[in-house]
Amino acid sequence: MAGEPQADCLFCKIVAGEVPATVVHETDTVVAFQDINPQAPCHVLVIPKAHYRDAVTLATEAPALAADVLREAGAVAAGGKVDETGYRVVFNTGVGAGQTVFHAHAHVLGGRGLAWPPG
Repeated sequence: MAGEPQADCLFCKIVAGEVPATVVHETDTVVAFQDINPQAPCHVLVIPKAHYRDAVTLATEAPALAADVLREAGAVAAGGKVDETGYRVVFNTGVGAGQTVFHAHAHVLGGRGLAWPPG
């Protein structure tokens, strides 16, 4: 069921403290931590503490929580995790887009030039 922790979900285990992560920011509703395979000098994942499969499911079923994820992605960036040149917030949705953990999450990337188109 959406919103409920999933026993086989890596990010649910991080939220529960069962799997370690380098947490850089946390609120009552989200946790942000360093990506273990960074693609930029700053690569932080911002996840809701509740389980939703992807960004669209999160936005559809819990729009206030989706807003929390985006707001806190900005807080991570403003907290000195990226430089003044800017940053990118990315939601991968589905295998074809590179989603490997099926728990909604935003990637905050920065600290280097980010080409367009991505990929």
